[in-house]
Amino acid sequence: MNSLADRTESVVGSAVPVLQPAPIPVADLRRRRMAVVRAYIALTKPRIVELLLITTVPAMLLAQRGLPPLWLLAVVLVGGALAAGAANVINCYIDRHIDQVMRRTSRRPLPAHTVSPRAALVFGLTLAVVSVTLMAVFTNWLATLLTAAAIAYYDLVYTTWLKRRTWQNTVWGGVCGAMPVLIGWAAVTGSLDWAAWVMFAVVFLWQPPHFYALAMKFRDDYARAGIPMLSVVASARRVSVESLVYSWLTVVASFALLPFGMGPVYGVVAAVVGAMLLLEAHRLDGRVRRGEKPRPMRLFHWSTSYLTVLFAAVAVDVFI
Repeated sequence: MNSLADRTESVVGSAVPVLQPAPIPVADLRRRRMAVVRAYIALTKPRIVELLLITTVPAMLLAQRGLPPLWLLAVVLVGGALAAGAANVINCYIDRHIDQVMRRTSRRPLPAHTVSPRAALVFGLTLAVVSVTLMAVFTNWLATLLTAAAIAYYDLVYTTWLKRRTWQNTVWGGVCGAMPVLIGWAAVTGSLDWAAWVMFAVVFLWQPPHFYALAMKFRDDYARAGIPMLSVVASARRVSVESLVYSWLTVVASFALLPFGMGPVYGVVAAVVGAMLLLEAHRLDGRVRRGEKPRPMRLFHWSTSYLTVLFAAVAVDVFI
């Protein structure tokens, strides 16, 4: 009996194939790895980082009244990019539940589950430590302190508190967006002069019309997520008026830089691009008053061009 049972077990056992996992093609492995790399890069929000660095370099050139040492320029650019990236990654970690609700952000790496929340947090904190350490080793205490403060303000003050509590989140959130100007200036001089604060004011005042336009476009998204953006809690007319006011204040602040060594090149550019910014802001307000489709992204895109061209003029004017 035992031998029969043994034979039966042997036959049955041999009839069951041993399944081996199919090997993953090398091309698929590479695609997966590249997808993960792209996801981590996306967490840093490269377009925002690029916009921040656009204001940093001209500030350093004006502070130096010429070209700073190339090593210092490289350190501040790398450190600034890492700091901005760190702040954005941690922002994505904190906002991951909101991003799932909003259509505009639902495809970001965390709501799409491309990157785990823990991995994103570790990545963001690592970038923050590296950026602050880099600034501490190669620049000075003021630039380092401002870098750390910018990261903390964006994630702890703006993302965690202002964004979720008040319609003034866009205005006061502008502090961290304008910090790269101060960081660049401090890295060169070790101090903060009035010209640095004027450039800070330009970027600070520029941000409300820029982000109000975006919030108008995605009003339903913000409302769905329970974020009290001005476009959610107030009328479109209120948003367009505030956009107009801040646009005027931005242009006025840009002219306030003229007494600090800026020449005719900067003055002409500031006048031209300022007039175009005001024209687009007035057009938005006019469309809202007439009950037409507001098309706020026109102001959003032009405001980006405005800031880029204006600070490029600062850089050019330094060498003329």
